[in-house]
Amino acid sequence: MMFSSMRKLVLLVLLAGSSILSSSCVAPDDTSDISKEDATTAAARKEMVGLSEADVRMCAGFPTATADAGGSAQIWTYQRTVQRGNLNVVIPTLAVGAIPTVGGSLNVNPGGYCNTQIRMVDGRVAEVAYAGDNNLPNHRDALCVSTVDACVAYARQRHPARTGASSR
Repeated sequence: MMFSSMRKLVLLVLLAGSSILSSSCVAPDDTSDISKEDATTAAARKEMVGLSEADVRMCAGFPTATADAGGSAQIWTYQRTVQRGNLNVVIPTLAVGAIPTVGGSLNVNPGGYCNTQIRMVDGRVAEVAYAGDNNLPNHRDALCVSTVDACVAYARQRHPARTGASSR
């Protein structure tokens, strides 16, 4: 009888401990309140404004989709799916004598997707916005960098006085 009560108590403690540990490792879906916007994606919102359609095609390639936005405006969408390597740690479930232990796994995968929307008015960039599962735990819109990083560099080369960058 004493052994059965002790076994239940140990099992309860192990389950409670594993619940607390696993819940403390979960990153929230929306990190906008606790993280800063990635520096490159923030720069793209400002520095890409004014680039021509040809400039954007040179630095970002051809858009995945386009939509009319009324008048002489269009929205170009660049869709990117980011699949990166995983970190898998697997702990086998073991039974030690009469007391079973808890096993499980940990999977850290910073993948996701980003839709970069570029609003064109009269053939020039008027606005850049991001949508999708594109945040990392410490940076918002970080998975969108691969779409706009070349355009930020291109804008800095083409218009160094406007962006504050110096030409070399």
